[in-house]
Amino acid sequence: MARILAIDLGTKRTGLAVTDPLMIVASPLETIPTHQLLEYLKSYTSREEVSAIVLGWPKSLDGTDTNMTQPVVSLEKRLRKTFPNIKVELVDERFTSKMAMQSMISMGSKKKDRKEKAGNLDKISAAIILQTYLNRK
Repeated sequence: MARILAIDLGTKRTGLAVTDPLMIVASPLETIPTHQLLEYLKSYTSREEVSAIVLGWPKSLDGTDTNMTQPVVSLEKRLRKTFPNIKVELVDERFTSKMAMQSMISMGSKKKDRKEKAGNLDKISAAIILQTYLNRK
């Protein structure tokens, strides 16, 4: 069965999450350097069937664009062109980083570990974006 993949785009690192084959649960997948994202996705989609890509849509609290909105718009266009048979959807990502940090704290992650493992925050944020998408379906 196909999976749904989520992307939390960052300037340096990008967090990825994926559903289980039944598309019920979102799980963190990987954090990769942003400049390697398209190659990673090409490789991943050659191994796994992906029915949709969910892209975190960055907006400020008042709904205006952030400094990451334009890079996400550009990525959305590239994804649609590169993967024409995969649906690409945008999901509001406000508060996901804070929620991911709170999740790490509640799992017992120490402050030192959270600083050293910033990549965990990115993929947990992607999983929250994906779970938000799943909950709305």
